[in-house]
Amino acid sequence: MESVLSKYENQTTVLSEYLEEFPETDGSVWILGRQYHLKTGKSKLLLDISARLWFTYRKKFSPIGGTGPSSDTGWGCMLRCGQMMLAQALTCRHLGRDWLWERHKKQPEEYHKILRCFIDRKDCCYSIHQMAQMGVGEGKSIGEWFGPNTVAQVLKKLALFDEWNSLAVYVSMDNTVVIEDIKKMCWSPPQSSSAARGTMLSHRSALSQNKNTAGFCSGWKPLLLIIPLRLGINHINPIYIDAFKECFKMPQSLGALGGKPNNAYYFIGFLGNELIYLDPHTTQIFVDLEENGMVDDQSFHCQQAPHRMKIMNLDPSVALGFFCKEEKDFDNWCSLVQKEILKQQGLRMFELVQNHPAHWPPFIPPAKPEVTTSGAELIESTDKLLELEEEFEILSV
Repeated sequence: MESVLSKYENQTTVLSEYLEEFPETDGSVWILGRQYHLKTGKSKLLLDISARLWFTYRKKFSPIGGTGPSSDTGWGCMLRCGQMMLAQALTCRHLGRDWLWERHKKQPEEYHKILRCFIDRKDCCYSIHQMAQMGVGEGKSIGEWFGPNTVAQVLKKLALFDEWNSLAVYVSMDNTVVIEDIKKMCWSPPQSSSAARGTMLSHRSALSQNKNTAGFCSGWKPLLLIIPLRLGINHINPIYIDAFKECFKMPQSLGALGGKPNNAYYFIGFLGNELIYLDPHTTQIFVDLEENGMVDDQSFHCQQAPHRMKIMNLDPSVALGFFCKEEKDFDNWCSLVQKEILKQQGLRMFELVQNHPAHWPPFIPPAKPEVTTSGAELIESTDKLLELEEEFEILSV
């Protein structure tokens, strides 16, 4: 593993190397459902981008699994991008899309609770430790590079044990989003308190305050919708470009996971035919919780202009993300998809159907396995993890 890390250490880029300021044009920039005019709104645009939680390679955290790597440099970029997409969903859920982060300004407690979910410790629910080890159940060894679909499956599984955020995570199959299945999942009754006590990923120590009754309320569970796609064979098919860009305009947008082979980026918007993204390929020192449970958050926000790349340089394997806090948000998303995505008469980027396809296996909303072991112990046992695999929906790649 050390040789792998040293091999990629020299590939780590600092954010000043490829930066280019936004051009002075009359064009508009779209960032996660918000439109900015460059001539009049550049400062607001950059403030919005810097508010997004930025997760990068880290080093000197506790070894994954006790004896594994203590840095994810060279292999963890897609995991970091998945963290960024999920963090944006949690921000929208608890703080709202219009919330902005400002350096040295006191932030609400919900913000710190969100950030604590991603600290590189084995007892944090979406840490690099939990994601890497949950990937074992997806056939990925610790230290192996993930693709967009694998990260989506990992997030789907980990979310089952996150009581505070109580998300319903739907990962589409076969380029098809099924409205009936999503509504069944989001309106499914809450799990029993006895099952909750057996949670695999119990938030202990600094995360203990994350446990409250939010996960047991009746009603619509906030939806994280992830749509893995293949937009071409070796290169992106130009026929999909307009529809792909439309997704960033939707108010439910969480951006997209993708990039180039073995180089993952978190795409948050576009300018013309250039995609705007946050780059995880910077290695920073591990930041731990402070004694008061707070986190020094300066290194979790990119405070420079973001990277851009030509959309035609995008690898065709991507995953779109959307967040629907309430059912009306999902209904609105469905209307936008019908209007903007499905109007394409030829090749469609994905399909949206009302009813569960008859030739598919029955849809069963994913549920937490009944276990009695604490999270840190169970997640480190790959044998137990593989035994639980049948509890989850199988997705064909």
